[in-house]
Amino acid sequence: MKPSELRNKTIDELKKELLALLKERFNLRIQKGIGQPPKPHEFKRVRIGIARVKTILNEKGSRV
Repeated sequence: MKPSELRNKTIDELKKELLALLKERFNLRIQKGIGQPPKPHEFKRVRIGIARVKTILNEKGSRV
């Protein structure tokens, strides 16, 4: 998701997006652990998404 799209969301929506990304990261780690290799670029995409959402929340003045 682009940062401009994230800036238009409310704090509650951003927190929901962050929770969804954290769950996705967890699921990718579980897949990797059981030997079902996920696509490597997914880890990077999720990690960058988490950082973007946390940055926008910080800009809006919300505690993560």
